[in-house]
Parts: sequence; structure tokens; C-alpha cells
Amino acid sequence: MSFEGLLSESVHDQALRELVAPSDWVNPEPQAKYDLVVLGGGPAGLVAAAGAAGLGARVALVERGLLGGDCLNAGCVPSKALLAAASRVRTLRTAQRMGIQGDLTVDFPRLMERMREKRASLAQNDSAARFRGLGVDVFLGSGAFHGPDTIRVGDRVLRFRKALIATGARAFVPPIPGIRDVGFHTNETIFSLTELPRRLLVIGGGPIGCELAQAFRQFGSDVSIADQSVLAPRDEAAAREALYEAFEHDGIGIHEHTKILGASRIDGEMVLSIEDQNGVGELRGDVLLVAAGRALNLEGLNLEAAGVALDGKRLKVEGSLRTTNPRIYVAGDAAGGPQFTHTADAQARLFLRNAFFFGRGKATDLVVPWCTYTHPELAQVGLTEAMAQEQHVETEVLKVAFSDLDRGVLEEEAGFVQARVKKGTDEVVGLTVVGPHAGDLLGEAALLLATTKRLSTLSTVIHPYPTLGEAFKRLGDQAMKQRLTPRVQALFRLWFKLWR
Repeated sequence: MSFEGLLSESVHDQALRELVAPSDWVNPEPQAKYDLVVLGGGPAGLVAAAGAAGLGARVALVERGLLGGDCLNAGCVPSKALLAAASRVRTLRTAQRMGIQGDLTVDFPRLMERMREKRASLAQNDSAARFRGLGVDVFLGSGAFHGPDTIRVGDRVLRFRKALIATGARAFVPPIPGIRDVGFHTNETIFSLTELPRRLLVIGGGPIGCELAQAFRQFGSDVSIADQSVLAPRDEAAAREALYEAFEHDGIGIHEHTKILGASRIDGEMVLSIEDQNGVGELRGDVLLVAAGRALNLEGLNLEAAGVALDGKRLKVEGSLRTTNPRIYVAGDAAGGPQFTHTADAQARLFLRNAFFFGRGKATDLVVPWCTYTHPELAQVGLTEAMAQEQHVETEVLKVAFSDLDRGVLEEEAGFVQARVKKGTDEVVGLTVVGPHAGDLLGEAALLLATTKRLSTLSTVIHPYPTLGEAFKRLGDQAMKQRLTPRVQALFRLWFKLWR
């Protein structure tokens, strides 16, 4: 990530920059040969570098922007800090029905500065000084391959036995006529705002667009969100329906299956010309956020010099994460798979096993959950209905609503846990959680998919009462009841008759 999303007048952003891109940093003299050179200091690169150094390898880490990558500087950390504030606002606004009265004032500059403070407080974990202390040679600057086993950073050449491309991704800006002229924000710059937009327009209904649309609406902005497809396209239809209800309740304008024809400014207003099922129209606002997907950061790496081939706009990669050069691997967003911090972490660990310990693990075998941190949260692991249909897997659904749980009644929170199983069995292929703290609850589901895959296993797990986690036990109980077929019931009746 670049520096444009940081405020020079913020003491917290100054502190952040001095940790992850120190102004007085002097790159070390390269060692004769490194066991590992990592290109990119985001989650995948940092995990790989720290892991290899901890095992005793000679490691170099190259970063051209800010260590910590998107996650620390322009993604998970700042966005979740804002969502924490938005959650408090929502709680206060809905407290009246529980008999709690009080006034509410949103101090947007203060909550944005709190976000910067929290981001800077977490930056020490990703700092250049910390990694130097771990035994990693940190090189700040643009790195590019100089040959099949060398990388150049400025006037320094780093020779390697293994290399990892972990250069991440950036916001994709769609080719909308006029969009480059009107001024817009992406996730890299939206956190530099110091004043609350009166009206916010959002292009893109993925996690970034949905999360920030709802947060800014809680803070008081009028918000409209437009997507050429649907909101939360990767999630189950039932989860999307819950999100639609929440957005409509919050007063967020939803425009799906919408084509953006052009962007312009008229008398200071941001104007998007759109075409949807209702015909041609306009969306007007003051600030525009573009959250329309991600583009891989592969430019300028001189891949040809290293013999690393592309497959279209992506790297040609084996399941082991190895590129067409057997010395060079890829992990994280640059690998072109699910673009989550936890995926980057898991792939970095997989890379270490495969590259240095003759492992044969495949990225496709990883059980990768995901969560969109809206209200309600949408969490998923395994197959959705659409994915199952694509893979020609016949499934059926078992579901437990939070309103059927004592804790759900007391909390007055809507939501559910849903299991998708192979038809006629209790073999789980996907689990969905919708509701408060869905991402926290999903761990149990991910463990199940990574181990037994039998839904009935959940009936043996004891949960504290009263909790929303009891929904998993209820799902297990449902699976056990399905195994109680008429034939099995007849055998039980015979058993008890003989036992008498």
C-alpha cells in the first residue's frame, strides 16, 4: 500500500509510518545468499518471513510501501475500528425498546482519530524494527526479479534459494467514463476522511462496500450502494435476504443489477448515471467510494527474467503454490484465490511446509471460512447452494433460528445457523451463520468441516447455557433425529419389548 491514505497532521499516522516505513531506515548489506526472499510485507509475507527466520533460515523481506499491507493500513484493522464505533451507535439507538433513554451525538472526527490511534497501536507487530529483531533483513523499496534466483532492490542484488511473491492486491477501478476526473475514494483513502459526508455513494456490494456503507449510515450519512450483480454475491441466498432487510431498515438505497454509465460533477455534486431494471437514472452524492473488486499487484516484478509465467492476469500456479520457476512460490492475494487475511496466513504456513520440508499440501484443500462484518454479520464456510449446484452436489438444509434459543429471545437479535448437508446424509458440505458475532461462532463449523464432516457430531458438544452457540447443538440434534428412521424406530421398540 502507498502513503496517500495517511494524514501528515495526525500524530497517530506519523507514528504508524515511522513503524512500518521509517523515514531514517537504511537497508542492510545483502548476505551472500538467502534461504528465502519475500516480496511483499503484508500478512502472507510477514508470516512467511517470521516463520522461516524462527526456524533458522536466512531471510530477506522486501516492501515498497507500508509493512502490514492492506490488512493493517487500509483494510481489516481500520474498517473494524469504524465498525466497532458503528456498533455502539446502533446499540444506543436501539436501547429505547429495552427501557434505556439517552441522547446520542456522533463525533466523526474523534472516532476517525480513534481508528488511527488503534491502527498505530497495532503496527508494532508489523514494524521494520520488530522484524529486524527477528533476524530478518528488511529492505524498503521496490523489488523486482533480476534472474531466476536473484531480486534487485535499488542497487542491491539479493540471491535466493527460495522466493515468495506476496505482493497482494489493490482496489480495482472499473472503466467508467469520467470516474478518473470526479475524485473518488477506495479503501486506501477513505480512512483519511475527517468530516462525515452528508451523502455517500458506494460502487460495489462486496464486503468492503457493504461494511462501510452500513457504518457511514449509522454515523449519519445518506448512503446509496450500487452493484452490477447483487450484494454479498458469495453468500447464501438466505444470508443475503437478511442483509437486504437490514439495509432497508437502516435506510440504505440498494441498486442491484445496475450498470454505471458515467460519473460527473455538477455544481459540486457527484453524479452517477445508471441503468437498471427501471431504466436510466441518476444517483447523487457528495463522496464516492469505489469498492468494485481487487486487482493483483504483479506489475513491475520483471517476472520474465525469473521464468515465472502468467495465466491471463494471474500467475500460473500449482496447487502447492509453486510457480513455473520451482524456486519461486506465491501466497496471499497475489495467488489469486480467496482474498482474506486468514487465507494469506494459512497459505504462508503451507508455503513453508512445501518449500522447505518437502510438503505436498494443496491450497485447494484448505478449509477457508469468511465473514462480512455487517449487521447482521454473514459468515460462511464450505459450499453455498450456488457452489453445490456448480459442483453437482445434491444438498438439503437444516436450520436453527436464534429466536428459538433462550439467549436469542433475551438479546432480541435476529439470525440463524444453517447447515447444508449431502441429501439423505448428515455429511456437511457448508455451514452459514447470520447474526451477531457470526464470525466468532463460525470456528466450530470450520473445525467440523476440517475433521469429521458429520453434523451429528455437534450433538455431543456441550455449550454453556444460555448462548447462541447452542444453535450448533440443535443442528446436531436434528441430524440425529433424521437417523431415527422408521426401521430404526421399529428395532428400538423390539429391543425395549424384549428388555421388559
